[in-house]
Amino acid sequence: MKMQREYPRLIITQKGTRWVEGGHPWIYEAEVIRTEGQIENGILADAVSEKGKYLGTGFVSLQSKIRLRLVSRNANDKFDAAFWKRRLQYAWNYRKTVMDEDLSCCRVIFGEADGFPGLTVDKFSNLLVTQTLSVGMEGIKQMLFPLLVQVLEEDGQPIDGLFERNDVAIRGLEGMEQGKGWFPLEGKPAPESTVTEICENGVYYSVDVENGQKTGFFLDQKYNRLAVAKLAKGKRVLDCFTHTGSFALNAAMGGAEHVTAVDVSASAIEMAKANAVRNGLDNRMDFVVADVFDLLPQLEAQGKKPYDFIILDPPAFTKSRKTVKNAEKGYKEINLRALRLLPRGGYFATASCSHFMPSELFVKMLKSAAQDAGVELRQIEARQQSPDHPILWNVPETDYLKFYLFQVV
Repeated sequence: MKMQREYPRLIITQKGTRWVEGGHPWIYEAEVIRTEGQIENGILADAVSEKGKYLGTGFVSLQSKIRLRLVSRNANDKFDAAFWKRRLQYAWNYRKTVMDEDLSCCRVIFGEADGFPGLTVDKFSNLLVTQTLSVGMEGIKQMLFPLLVQVLEEDGQPIDGLFERNDVAIRGLEGMEQGKGWFPLEGKPAPESTVTEICENGVYYSVDVENGQKTGFFLDQKYNRLAVAKLAKGKRVLDCFTHTGSFALNAAMGGAEHVTAVDVSASAIEMAKANAVRNGLDNRMDFVVADVFDLLPQLEAQGKKPYDFIILDPPAFTKSRKTVKNAEKGYKEINLRALRLLPRGGYFATASCSHFMPSELFVKMLKSAAQDAGVELRQIEARQQSPDHPILWNVPETDYLKFYLFQVV
């Protein structure tokens, strides 16, 4: 490098250099040959090749296998408040483009895909919910979060509060404590309630940002739910793993004759019932607390085909490469059972939200399940996460949601 840099340096192996030059923002501990200067947890440092070529600047994590998370490849960047505000504005402008006017509930920041490694920000009406999983983002949040509120409010998006959902064990890998609560915003008292209401695809939901799963509500299936609604008219629908009823409610809103929503969580089912009442759909819906792995064989044993549209939206069956084979068995079990329950001409929606279940393996599993069920699948659509969860082709971790719609023939 020709210019003098103020940051300490991590000298990277040839393999690591190729990896970074290929577009991935993570540099693993094993690829660091040596360090120059004082390296501390959470600080900014430069990544440099063995030949001295500047590769980028990122946040150091001394307790993670991911030793450096790049935030810039431009040696002229200054990482001050103006830099971060520009990046926040860029992320928000992207949402305004790809989501059109559908901004009342959306993902505002999607980690590495937006240049904020380890940070998630969701917008639920008047509330923001954050989850901070990297020590670098943790270190700048006192500056970053007020800037985010400023960017949104300058664009006519009033924000009443920002709630942190840092109650996740993975923070321990970065040396951070778990916890949750309101982030103090100057001039804004903390809201009295952690519950707000959102409207997605014309369906109203009550969202508890403190106690709901992840940040309170899963936004990534927004347009997949809409695709289900378009097929549901006149159908008898079984929605498995319904959680708080999102697919079921969209199917009912789309004109389904009747919808049965199933989840193993009694509290989730109670919330789904409340959402059905809120939307005036409860007269065409019923709710079952049951384990889907038990329920589908029981329905099959009855020898009837009471549904002509089945939806499978399970939680991630695998969160590491070590358990992929077991996950594949679980996915095949429920998909096979569902396909056996459907009549010829019936409709089928199936999903996987695990990055560690690659598309090729998921497709292979579906083909095997269809063969064993003695049916053929006519694909209607192959979909992914909504565009407020952008996919970077050089960062496969951002590509995680698989969603298929079929007709059984």
